[in-house]
Amino acid sequence: MPRVALYNTNGEQVGEIDLNDSVFGVPVHQSVLHDAVVAYLANQRLGTHDTKTRGEVRGGGRKPWRQKGTGRARHGSRRSPIWRGGGTVFGPHPRDYSITLPKKVRRLAMKSALSSKVESGNIVVLEELKLDQPKTKDMVRILENLKVGRKALVVTAAQDENVIKSTRNIAGVKPTTAGFLNVYDLMAHPTLVITREAVSKVEEVLAR
Repeated sequence: MPRVALYNTNGEQVGEIDLNDSVFGVPVHQSVLHDAVVAYLANQRLGTHDTKTRGEVRGGGRKPWRQKGTGRARHGSRRSPIWRGGGTVFGPHPRDYSITLPKKVRRLAMKSALSSKVESGNIVVLEELKLDQPKTKDMVRILENLKVGRKALVVTAAQDENVIKSTRNIAGVKPTTAGFLNVYDLMAHPTLVITREAVSKVEEVLAR
């Protein structure tokens, strides 16, 4: 069972915490992590891009000139794709880019991402993260006390407006909650800063 240090906001170790082996101690599956990240990025695409074909652009009802006798190439419409202002050939149209992964694969990817943080020693568990008021300077001081680098994912058990407002202006640092934790954010941020309560919530969901 993985055991990591437990810190307070002053960066002092106040104890240790045992992590659930079935969540934070599984073998890291690189292929599953790749599939989860690809699916996440694909699901962010809106797919609302659209171009008009020759049947959708305006005009083109009249033949530009007669078929024969002019010495020019024959044309039937000014909205042909080879004309300026004409339709687009094989252009993009609205589509759904979403990718659905099986539930077991999504869970395994999340466990692999969390286990990779423990394996590499890039997880910092906080006893508690509470701020009296939204103040970026206070959050910067906490991250400096914890010796966290410029890119970190800060995870709390529930939405805390003071923590969110104090963190969102720090470049490279992203605040989130245990319920919105995803593989992409875990992979995109080298360090995971998570509260003890958030760890319990994550284990409650993934250890089933």
